[in-house]
Amino acid sequence: MAPEVLEVRQGWRVVGLIVRCVLLVVLLWGALVTVLSFNPVPRTQGEFRAAAAAGRVTAVEFKEQGSDLSYVRWTEGPLVWRWISPRPLMENSGVYTVTDLRRDLGDDSVRTISVRGNTGGGRFLPSWPFDVRGPAAVWVAVAWVLTFLIMLGSTPRLGNRWAWFWMFGIGQVGAILFLLLEPRPLWFRAGERPAARRRLGGGFGFLTAVGVGMITAGVAVAFGQLVNLAVG
Repeated sequence: MAPEVLEVRQGWRVVGLIVRCVLLVVLLWGALVTVLSFNPVPRTQGEFRAAAAAGRVTAVEFKEQGSDLSYVRWTEGPLVWRWISPRPLMENSGVYTVTDLRRDLGDDSVRTISVRGNTGGGRFLPSWPFDVRGPAAVWVAVAWVLTFLIMLGSTPRLGNRWAWFWMFGIGQVGAILFLLLEPRPLWFRAGERPAARRRLGGGFGFLTAVGVGMITAGVAVAFGQLVNLAVG
């Protein structure tokens, strides 16, 4: 009987590990796409038109100021983002409108999005899991929500639920860290247990989340600019 019980437990451990890895991969992909999309490489209006004529543009985001465009950002694939700053948009006649943009794109196969303000979660929730660009966006949001529910229904080892709540929100990368570290580090082998330690409470968890959030923002900007410059 004992071997059967052990086999069942081993089976559930494998299932849990698979679910954990799938959620982690989806969230890491969403984080990568988001970081790169918010660190686009500057290009000129002429370069945008050339990319559109060559069929390399897959999606375009723009902001309107009156009847003119003040900002255009486009993607040539989920990991390649470009943008036109306001100054290049003041070429020739001094205006660049939505009509001009759609004419440059040529047909309706390119997805266009009018950005009217900030989007995303509330004050204490991160916006990036719900603001990922591309076809995988809904899966990133689902993965984040499922990880959050798993956290609420578990007994975390490194911090209590309030500490992890702040890490999920203000810390920005709490869902990724939770999947990596709880209830034991992902790289631990079967039967290997981490050393016991005192859990973070809500107060220290909040302060830790603030620090992690600041570090995450700096690393994201630096990494996004580095990768986008590397791909040209």
